[in-house]
Amino acid sequence: MSTLLCWHCGTSLTPLDFGRQDTCRSCGRDTRTCRACIHYDRTANNECHENQADRVVDKERSNFCDYFKANSALKADGATSRDAMKAAAEALFRKKS
Repeated sequence: MSTLLCWHCGTSLTPLDFGRQDTCRSCGRDTRTCRACIHYDRTANNECHENQADRVVDKERSNFCDYFKANSALKADGATSRDAMKAAAEALFRKKS
């Protein structure tokens, strides 16, 4: 099972820690935020890969997005782990037999 981390401080979290009003027990930041979502990407339009999601201005505050899914490839401060990025690239370019 993948480890879920706080997007801000890197504290380990469980799937139950990503409710609408939940905060990190270590740093007090909201957990259900764009920064903690698999769709978050600073280079994408509205910083989100989900094209049907409503625009969220403050990416570090909790919101009502129906497309939220906690990102298990996150390091503290919203950075995707190098290993997770490498694995995704290898899966993308893997030759099919």
